[in-house]
Amino acid sequence: MSLEWVLQDVVPAPRSTIAETVFDELRRAILELRLQPGTKISEAEIAKRLGVSRQPVREAFARLARAGYLRIQPQKATEIMKISTQEVLNARFIREAVEVATVRRACEVGDAAMLARLGDILFLQEKAQQADDREEFHRQDDAFHLGIAEGAGCSFAWTLIDEQKAQMDRVRYLSLAFGQSAALNDHLQIFAGLKARDADAAEAAMRQHLSRITDILARLRGDFDRFFQDGAA
Repeated sequence: MSLEWVLQDVVPAPRSTIAETVFDELRRAILELRLQPGTKISEAEIAKRLGVSRQPVREAFARLARAGYLRIQPQKATEIMKISTQEVLNARFIREAVEVATVRRACEVGDAAMLARLGDILFLQEKAQQADDREEFHRQDDAFHLGIAEGAGCSFAWTLIDEQKAQMDRVRYLSLAFGQSAALNDHLQIFAGLKARDADAAEAAMRQHLSRITDILARLRGDFDRFFQDGAA
């Protein structure tokens, strides 16, 4: 798959936001597996394609490397990192610890505005499932979890999670070929717990939701082993 095709719809942004635009577009291409693990890319190639200097591309590459998406090697081509099973499981551990606490707090302090917002997100996520719009489904999935954190007054918790889940996001996106229904049903169960202010039910539903990654990993390792860099879970 050519880089030109991957980036064909990218429009260079104003100078102050070029690095952000390059970062966002490359992150999306990596997440959606349009740029697959093991693919080699270069600053010069991307800068030429976008009609920008190499400096904002270099900044975007550095951010993507810190997030675990790129391996930058001096004198060698930059490579899209393969998915680390262990890092996915590490992210799941962090997410469960943080999000269980967050959803319990949301049951205590969340208001009607939070529930209305989450209800709107679930509606959009269901529409995305019906259309098999995986990009939108994934976007609303993140919005749902962010909405819980915001409703709990813990937006910082989602910031922490977002920094840790790069490897998990690619697994989640791959799983949307078969897992949208289960993910949406889990969200509905979490929402029901929040609406009833039943912290135990909301926690149980959140734990079930996040635990699915283990079975998902096993299935994906069978179908896409070439995308992974380490042993099976």
